[in-house]
Amino acid sequence: MMPNGSTRSKAQRLRELLTGRTRAIPGACNALTAMQIERAGFDIVYVSGAAISAARGLPDIGLIPLEDMTREAAAIARSVTVPTIVDADTGYGPPSVVQEAVQEFERAGLAGMQIEDQEETKKCGHLSGKRLIPTGDMVDKITAAVQAKRDRDFIIVARTDARTVDGLQAAVQRSIAYANAGADALFPEALLSAEEFGTFALAMRTAGVQVPLIANMTEFGKTPYLSVEAFEALGYRGVLFPVSTLRVAALAVEKLLQELRFFGSQRAWLDHMMTRQELYRLLRYENGQDQTRSAYEPGDTSTARNENPGTAPV
Repeated sequence: MMPNGSTRSKAQRLRELLTGRTRAIPGACNALTAMQIERAGFDIVYVSGAAISAARGLPDIGLIPLEDMTREAAAIARSVTVPTIVDADTGYGPPSVVQEAVQEFERAGLAGMQIEDQEETKKCGHLSGKRLIPTGDMVDKITAAVQAKRDRDFIIVARTDARTVDGLQAAVQRSIAYANAGADALFPEALLSAEEFGTFALAMRTAGVQVPLIANMTEFGKTPYLSVEAFEALGYRGVLFPVSTLRVAALAVEKLLQELRFFGSQRAWLDHMMTRQELYRLLRYENGQDQTRSAYEPGDTSTARNENPGTAPV
């Protein structure tokens, strides 16, 4: 049973959300960021392969194995009450391994899983030089994923990277095939204009494809910056912001470290930090603080940003 008394699964909730108004779906590279996403009022969390890779100091080229990604995604999914979609790259191997991935992510509490049609030695979707597997091979992966589901509401998102390899029409034809194979949502990666997004959505409607469409509004990529409202008008139900939170956090850390090294103090940055109590509140630690404080942290829990660094607890 869900915390609000509902018996709906997170997968059921995700299906409902993707049939309503268009949702912004921020990406998280860890549980803390996911908790911030939920607290900010977002309804869905995305576990980005690019963000998880970057947080491990790795490029987004499929280096994280299924076991590790399951562990990362499970921690994120457990930390929030909203549904979570995981980026499963190419599915980690042939159809039999895709089936294993579906079952592992279901057990881990994910509400949906995304797979893409690149070769195993994949690249970020907004880079050149990508190579695709044959359409039939991707259809086999999707079919295997659908058959592996224990929860019939678990969402299989099929992403195609065909636009920048073989053109928009190839992306359309592949996506129709993926929908016919049982994909629950379609994700055309790296489209180049609002007009292309509109053309793709129209082609899906013309072909009788009725599954939700998902767009990727990543930064510094091939897709122009469009608002969630613009994507909604174009026919999309989910808009991913996969690495936005990580990019902002990474730059903030870099600037802090530069000033700390130069000035020898972080004091000028206190207004840019969560206070001790704000962090505890996010971690849902404050309610048991009086009873459990000694087990975690001795001393005062003062939280003022301008507290005296010489007397503050460490």
